[in-house]
Amino acid sequence: MSAPVTRRPGPVDIAHHSHLVGVFAPQREEVDVRDLEVIGELPADLHGTYLRNGPNPRFDPIGTYVYPLDGDGMVHRIELADGTARYTNRFVRTPMVQAEEKAGHVIWAGVTDLYTPTEDEVGPDLAGTSRELPDINIVRHGGRLLAMAETTLPFRLEPADLSTLGRDNCDGAMGVGSTAHPKIDPVTGQMVLFNYMLESPYLTWSVVNPDGSVARTPTAVEGVDTPLMVHDMALTQHYIVLMLCPLVFDIAAVLTGGSVLDWRPEDGTRIALIPRDGGPVRWTTHDAYWVWHFANAFDLPDGRVSVDYVEWTYPGGFAKAPEPSMGSLVRAVVDPGSGRVTREVVCDRDVEFPRVDDRELTRGHRTVATVGKLDRSQGRQDSLWFFDTARGTETHWDPGSVSVGEPIFMPGAEHEYWGMIGTDRSDMSSWFFVLPADDPGSGPIGKVRLPIRVPAGLHGAWLPAE
Repeated sequence: MSAPVTRRPGPVDIAHHSHLVGVFAPQREEVDVRDLEVIGELPADLHGTYLRNGPNPRFDPIGTYVYPLDGDGMVHRIELADGTARYTNRFVRTPMVQAEEKAGHVIWAGVTDLYTPTEDEVGPDLAGTSRELPDINIVRHGGRLLAMAETTLPFRLEPADLSTLGRDNCDGAMGVGSTAHPKIDPVTGQMVLFNYMLESPYLTWSVVNPDGSVARTPTAVEGVDTPLMVHDMALTQHYIVLMLCPLVFDIAAVLTGGSVLDWRPEDGTRIALIPRDGGPVRWTTHDAYWVWHFANAFDLPDGRVSVDYVEWTYPGGFAKAPEPSMGSLVRAVVDPGSGRVTREVVCDRDVEFPRVDDRELTRGHRTVATVGKLDRSQGRQDSLWFFDTARGTETHWDPGSVSVGEPIFMPGAEHEYWGMIGTDRSDMSSWFFVLPADDPGSGPIGKVRLPIRVPAGLHGAWLPAE
């Protein structure tokens, strides 16, 4: 094995890094502003909180910056009540962020760098550690508000002011960590999660009760003998659905200057149906493809499982190929008995961030909302697309010069809506948009001018007022 890297890496070339400029440029200001300007009208029946997390380096990074794996978490909150809006944002203050703020400059390098700080620089407790990155998603469950990381413990936040309370293992259900995408069953109230690891058992799953107590401690998924990156999961009433795409962690390559992740399409993609009652895993294998995100999954009356997800030809940014990776919204139907899989392309506009009404998780859903492209030949996902899975129809909203983020379903007392944050590329102003769920292609019925620019980010949630 190679010796640890002791020389501090140089700065990242921010001006030429696509995920550190423009709509992605870091935001260092924290604010709390009430009575925001509204253009149009916010629905009077919409009461609750929109939250979104995302990578946002506290100080200019050193070494490497691999989006979306790198970047400190920043949580953005928009509270809606009686037609008014309030915005608050806060960094997720991990021990690393706190140490850097005390020093006044960056200390830790990117997650793919071998460099770690010494005891002289950060003290014995943090010496030799890597940066913790609860910057992907945010979840409320069992009285906890959690900023979720990719494979480690989440950080619990104080709901009143979004201050960071510290790591939380959810009563031991996250004893070996969690990925950023647990799923909450709206029928049982349970939160089901999984985690991948670099060492055996490589893949585990566990369950948290509605009251926040542990229902199942981390349980190994039998039949996994390789460390793989698995970003998201789906949940039905009977199964956990995991797609094990062949993106392999190669530690030996890292120690000799290679990439930490190796795309091995010859291995194919394996689908695991894990019975929620603890029964044996049902496996099937298909030609290789890559999955970042699922929309939903549900059990069919004949025992098969229907899964809606975004399928990419390979993980762009983590694999080299002669042609660009192409993404499509796909519906797969898996037979647990025979292992047979059928796949149907619903839309091939390079869509991502698929979302449904969270109240429909584990059951059949009507609409899938995504970010997509008006013109597939263009590089930027520049519009929102809504697919009616019952009618087989689609509609879209063209926001013009605005780069829009993940759409979140927001049920009101009388009507239903989609909400999302977007930034206008012409002047870098950020907005919160509210679209009517019954006609999202008609555009926003109201939009809120946010007091600062919100960097393009990742995942969020709508929390109805309790």
